[in-house]
Amino acid sequence: MAFLARRIGFYLVTAWAAITINFFIPRLMPGDPVQILISRLSGNGELTPRMVHDLTIAFGLNTKTGLLGQYGQYWVQLFHGNLGTSVTYYPSTVAQVVATALPWTVILIGTATVIAYIIGTILGTLSAWRRGSVLDGLLPATTFFYAMPLFWLALAAIELFGVTLRWFPTSGGESQGIPIAFTGQFLSSAVDHSILPAAVIVVALMASPLLGMRNMMVTTLNQDYVLVAQAKGLSQRRVMVMYAARNAILPTIANFALSLGFVVSGALLVEIVFSYPGIGYILLEAVSNEDYPLMQAIFLIITLAVLLANLLADLVYVVLDPRSRQEA
Repeated sequence: MAFLARRIGFYLVTAWAAITINFFIPRLMPGDPVQILISRLSGNGELTPRMVHDLTIAFGLNTKTGLLGQYGQYWVQLFHGNLGTSVTYYPSTVAQVVATALPWTVILIGTATVIAYIIGTILGTLSAWRRGSVLDGLLPATTFFYAMPLFWLALAAIELFGVTLRWFPTSGGESQGIPIAFTGQFLSSAVDHSILPAAVIVVALMASPLLGMRNMMVTTLNQDYVLVAQAKGLSQRRVMVMYAARNAILPTIANFALSLGFVVSGALLVEIVFSYPGIGYILLEAVSNEDYPLMQAIFLIITLAVLLANLLADLVYVVLDPRSRQEA
């Protein structure tokens, strides 16, 4: 319990610092989102000073209160679940915009990341157990794809599998004309559109768990407890999974949590390249339109997701490693 309390306290402080930075950085950028919105609405008629003032208040940019006043109001809104009004998708609220895009990103990036680490971990375990086999040949190939920028790999995949071979759609999350609903037609179309971007993420991420797991397995196989298990006559599968892999996987779990932030940022670029209707696509729109509330909400979601993943990794680490439980 003491270990859990310390970790939760650490992540709460980190979350406060991230939210504070998240508030101030967009406001240091040049430009005024209210003026951008006014220029859009001016075609529908003259805006009165009262309307301009109301828009400024709605977007939390009241200059009379100063940055500290806006900062305090920002925290009040967060505690009430009010993320503000989106400039880009006005008059929709930020919560409505995020609620529409977030499921696409969670399903695509979450599923692809988990699949990549599962495949990489399994292949790394097998390649270390059978050193010198054909599986060792996967290391150079996966490392090559890992070194590529995700957006470049996505463009290459679109050109090869989307344009040349025409196996998969090249953009969007579903076919035009299909309503978003829990129907077989929509699900089939959504899966078809997600295969190519998901495959890009999986191929790009596999190298890290594969290489890490293989190196740890090679070290673990020389440990005394593994040699004793083999001397007892236990099955090769049990020795590999319960004795070698169980201990070798601990750094991979930590690496998964630590790299999640980079995974999310890179995968958002994949969404932009594929025009996938997720968080990455609306983040591009928010940056282009200096949409402070929407940018803050997206960065907040990414930050909290990374912190939550690290907390869960700490808990899993404690479960798998008895020494951590003793230290706790």
